[in-house]
Amino acid sequence: MASLLVVLCTCVIVFMATANTCVEAGRQFKVGGRFGWHEPGPNNTEFYSQWAERNRFQIGDALVFEYQNDSVLSVEKWDYINCDASNPITAFDNGKSTFNLDRPGDFYFISGTDDHCKNGQRLLVDVMHPHPILKSPPPISLPPEGFPPMAPPPSDQSLELSSASLVLTSIFMSPLVTFVSVMLLAP
Repeated sequence: MASLLVVLCTCVIVFMATANTCVEAGRQFKVGGRFGWHEPGPNNTEFYSQWAERNRFQIGDALVFEYQNDSVLSVEKWDYINCDASNPITAFDNGKSTFNLDRPGDFYFISGTDDHCKNGQRLLVDVMHPHPILKSPPPISLPPEGFPPMAPPPSDQSLELSSASLVLTSIFMSPLVTFVSVMLLAP
């Protein structure tokens, strides 16, 4: 019986620790795709702008820069616009550098090699803002003439109560379900 209690307590602790945790691993983006971080050709100066537009960056993602005989500088917006490498926020020159996107908004990168930035080796990454959680459903359109009226939409207070009751129900029901499962599986 004591071992059954230990199993039950362990199940409850594991459930409680994981029930309200939502962890999503960030993605790693290799800057420039298979070409990596390089000076684009003269007819392809929009290469990095087009690459960034094809991707959606979120907080927790990382940029991986792979390059040879070059460097990567994280800079302010004005330095990005003017290709000014004199005052970088962060500088990398080891051939493979990872930059973590830790906040929403814009991040600016340029090459530290002379004239590479002016020839198109610069990158602007826009990290998306987290989506807000809606407190109420979207408004419902009115029925056409001649149809009976619909019930009014639930108020914000009733939505909060229903979500609170859902959480409380799951908290109290999960140990009960775990206990019954363990009892059925016990010899």
